[in-house]
Amino acid sequence: MLGGYLVAYASAALLTVVLPMSRINRAVTASLLSFVVWTAVAVWVFAARSAWRGWWTVLAAGAVMFGLAMTWRDYGMRP
Repeated sequence: MLGGYLVAYASAALLTVVLPMSRINRAVTASLLSFVVWTAVAVWVFAARSAWRGWWTVLAAGAVMFGLAMTWRDYGMRP
């Protein structure tokens, strides 16, 4: 469950930076899409062949998305 929240938060942070909309629309859209991402992560973890494979892919995806969001935060779309 914590891995899903990590990926959902990281995807919301990344989408808030890269979506080409006004600031409030980016925040709302990114927040709503993070629920879709969290659901997809839950499905992926239950479909993984082992717990290790489920964990490392979730943590790697979350780390990559969060790293990109923090790297690009100054270059994000402006209103």
